[in-house]
Amino acid sequence: MNAIDHNMILSASGWRKIFAVSKNEQDKTPEIGEENTYLSCIAAYVFAEYIKTCFSKKTPTIVVGNDTRPTGTKIADAIIKTLLKEKTVVKYIGITAAPEIMAYSKLFDGFIYISASHNPIGHNGIKFGLNDGGVLDAQENAKLIEEFNLKCRDTNFLEKIEKKYLSVAGTELDWVYSESVSTKSEALATYSAFSKNVISSLAGLPAQESFFNKLKENIKKNPVGIVCDMNGSARTLSIDKTFFAENNINFYPFNDIPGQIVHEIIPEPENLVHCARRMEELQSQGKTDAILGYMPDCDGDRGNIVYWNNKTKKAEILKAQEVFSLSVLAELAFSHWLNENNKDYKPAVAVNCPTSMRINEIADCFNAKVFRGEVGEANVVNTARLARKQGYTVRILGEGSNGGTITFPSSVRDPINTIFAFIKLLTIRDEVSKDAKIKSGLFHIWCTLSGQEEKYKEDFSLCDIMETLPRYTTTGVSERRAVLKINTEDHAVLKGKFQKVFEKSWSEGASGLLNKYGISSYKCILTNGTTEREEKDDFSKSGKGGLKIQLYEKDAQKPAAFIWMRGSGTESVFRIMCDVKGDNTEKEKELLEWETKLILEADNM
Repeated sequence: MNAIDHNMILSASGWRKIFAVSKNEQDKTPEIGEENTYLSCIAAYVFAEYIKTCFSKKTPTIVVGNDTRPTGTKIADAIIKTLLKEKTVVKYIGITAAPEIMAYSKLFDGFIYISASHNPIGHNGIKFGLNDGGVLDAQENAKLIEEFNLKCRDTNFLEKIEKKYLSVAGTELDWVYSESVSTKSEALATYSAFSKNVISSLAGLPAQESFFNKLKENIKKNPVGIVCDMNGSARTLSIDKTFFAENNINFYPFNDIPGQIVHEIIPEPENLVHCARRMEELQSQGKTDAILGYMPDCDGDRGNIVYWNNKTKKAEILKAQEVFSLSVLAELAFSHWLNENNKDYKPAVAVNCPTSMRINEIADCFNAKVFRGEVGEANVVNTARLARKQGYTVRILGEGSNGGTITFPSSVRDPINTIFAFIKLLTIRDEVSKDAKIKSGLFHIWCTLSGQEEKYKEDFSLCDIMETLPRYTTTGVSERRAVLKINTEDHAVLKGKFQKVFEKSWSEGASGLLNKYGISSYKCILTNGTTEREEKDDFSKSGKGGLKIQLYEKDAQKPAAFIWMRGSGTESVFRIMCDVKGDNTEKEKELLEWETKLILEADNM
């Protein structure tokens, strides 16, 4: 057999391509064809060898699961057969949400999760992780990539695949599939228990029960109902329905048949309209508790938010950066509430490079340090881990640019945790103790620490909370103008050329923009992995990482805006964005257009 040109995008966030045999990204066929079957076997083989080395085990236990994409079961079958032939113990969950399989895998040696997250339905992918609850970091993933590429070129190995791996049959394979029902039940129970730990930030079961009992009392006083457009995702078979019910929260799911993906998968504003419409229908039917809603992507690790605006009487869609900002506000306030008497408490937040500067303003109010890493969930998780080694409490982390919230001790985004951050913010309110002392609720804590005490009122809503957020204008990650098609394959070369055209434009006043907006200086910030640093001489040193130009007004210590760029690690596109302090859409638009013009000019040099 000839060597395989796999044509996959290989990153720590997942190995992805169009797996549909037709190569049509919108094809709903379950068929993946021979070549993609072989690629699935190779991926399983290299991970099995890797995990044996990691744990010095001849028979490690690997958890396997998939989301609801049509091609998932075919990929899983090839992976399971390969793992069995490589003498590993396989625990197959079947359809599972990413946070679910990652919580369950903590009990074993590692996991393989089959998903392409928010990509179109014909795509699929493979994620790898050990038992720390997250995907492998870039350094460890690189070891798998190297071996995978070697095996794709090894014609002797390729000839063995059909004989050695795809011929697996008999009781061992039957046992894996027959046990998948009980494995799924175990995974759900583990995930539910872990979620209680994450939401409460309390380890012991008695303490968790006490917290949730109190939370349920608060919810009775301030009812919260949740609307969910499941869009046929893996969350249709996860804990959502039972978990909300256990906590006295009315749950209003729709499009909740597994695998029936009725519209585009990415949970951005253009697809959240369905959830908003359903919320308005429920409100018109008298379901006035339906005030929060979410739509997960196919693997169920991300879910952006819809809320009921009690002032306009309409369901409105939060932007990704707003979702993350509110989550950070909520969890920093909650952590402050939990640690009010802890002298050793050092709060911090870990975010990706293009997260809006509003996070810095929120963090400053809680005396929390902000650590920034490169785009990519694994990078942010590892940035947080390094901060914890320095003695910081990193309760909340994530990628503000896409709204993805990760709440410690979880290492993966999870809409359940995002929703409960909002619920805690809305329902943990001021209480008067027996000795007449007032313990402030989360919103009251925020108003006090942010110098907005006059904006606090007892009968507040999410609208009132949003009015206290720092004002910024930020490019949305899914906007057309946030994505460029470029010809330069080496991004380091592109950024070197960009530096030349940027410096020339800067010296000429950037077509009047510098004078118009009072911009007098800049700093170039590079992010690679968990490292963020200033670079004065060579923009190309960012390589494939993030490049940010922070723009300063005269005598200002903090930037008034930034422009940012980075090639996607999971799609063949080049992403850009702009973040501007204040409500100023014209300034954001003009700065982004300036950045776009310079990048395209550099690309054509």
